[in-house]
Amino acid sequence: MADAEQGAQAASRAKLRNSTTVFLVGNIEPTMEWYKLLGFKSEYHPPGFAILSRDEIQIFLQQQPGYVAPDDPGRRERHAWDVYIITDDVKALYEEYSALPGVKISRQLSRQDYGMMEFDVIDLNRHRLVFAQPSESPNGPQSVA
Repeated sequence: MADAEQGAQAASRAKLRNSTTVFLVGNIEPTMEWYKLLGFKSEYHPPGFAILSRDEIQIFLQQQPGYVAPDDPGRRERHAWDVYIITDDVKALYEEYSALPGVKISRQLSRQDYGMMEFDVIDLNRHRLVFAQPSESPNGPQSVA
């Protein structure tokens, strides 16, 4: 396909604007309360749907009564992510969350060799949230806490 034709085709396509993470949960109320610890506001929309928001981030919760996330040893071994959230001050967020009882930091704040500072939190439903910021140093992984 010629470049001009590709450009015209791309210009006529609908543009994707945003994406929202959706987590399946077994019991929505405790999950909403836990996310409030992280500074998220919650809006409940019966039956079984909630919108969590903090600053520019939204996470949707869908309830399926009795749902329990399957224990997947492969996901656990590789610390598989469910959502990756960019922040403007990852160290301050790490300090905020580290001080909260009931919030489990599952990976300490550390510099990654791909240029990001990150830490992980696991929620009540075993969803792994990664909070990150571009690193100012090109050095390899190291703990900064």
